[in-house]
Amino acid sequence: MSLTVQALEKKIRREALPPAVEKTVVQQSRDAAIRGFPTGIDKGNKIYDGDLTIEGNEKDISMDEQGNVVEVEEAVSRKSLPPTERERLTKSAGTGVISKVESLFA
Repeated sequence: MSLTVQALEKKIRREALPPAVEKTVVQQSRDAAIRGFPTGIDKGNKIYDGDLTIEGNEKDISMDEQGNVVEVEEAVSRKSLPPTERERLTKSAGTGVISKVESLFA
């Protein structure tokens, strides 16, 4: 959950989701395994996350209390990136190791 302060994050049960958030979870979680539902506060607003796994890749969907998607983080394979982007990431990492690449839609 990149929108919220991690220290405020709390996991809740699916049954505790507001109806609008549950509706969005149903729409967004097709063909996915659900890992959990962390919540947190971002700029005074409660945010609900749907932590999903789709075909072995992690996908986290952040929603407001009305069920509106406010951010999506999705793991992507490095091979799916354009060669110039892979090169830029490798150069930026220097001697470090890139273990995970995510796309972020906000």
